[in-house]
Amino acid sequence: MPQIRANPNRMELLKLRRRGAVARRGHKLLKDKLDELMKEFQGRIGANRRLRAEVERDLLAAYAQFAMARAEAGQGSLETALMAGEPGPLLSVDERSLMSVSVPVFTLDDLPEPGGYSLATTPAVLDAGLSRLAEVAPRLLELAEREKAIELLAAEIERTRRRVNALEYVLIPSIDETVRSITMKLDEAERSNLTRLMKVKDMIARQETAEGL
Repeated sequence: MPQIRANPNRMELLKLRRRGAVARRGHKLLKDKLDELMKEFQGRIGANRRLRAEVERDLLAAYAQFAMARAEAGQGSLETALMAGEPGPLLSVDERSLMSVSVPVFTLDDLPEPGGYSLATTPAVLDAGLSRLAEVAPRLLELAEREKAIELLAAEIERTRRRVNALEYVLIPSIDETVRSITMKLDEAERSNLTRLMKVKDMIARQETAEGL
């Protein structure tokens, strides 16, 4: 594990130990956040699957009715009927915070009533298909909102996991290795100083003994 560049002195040792303590606290907080994100993500996956199955079932039924209307009225008449009416706003978009992640919130406006086309040239099954589509629209919007939230949660999980791994496998081991290295160098320097002091003391003692003689 590569060490962090630092001068081998007690001040740097103290700074590194403090940095290591901060890194460990940060690692714990991020690990807790990652666990909570995973719980939220997994809980949403199951509910999303059920909602998607319901929406797909109702959409298929609506598409089947549109297919019947096209078979009865023809492609041109069906397209003309579907283009009738005045376009308007269908939804508004807001945001909210979910586990520190900004996720979109979709609100469906009132859908216009089907109409504006000739009832004489369009089959009744077209009205039924449009009504069914209007019924599924709120759940379709909810599905889009849920799936976008899941996508954003997955991205946040990946970012948080990278930060956890960087602390756990790179920064904290590097700090620990540097602390050990500096501690060893300081201990070695202290032993060398102690040895020199003992030699000087011994020399002084011998000198004093010789002078006494």
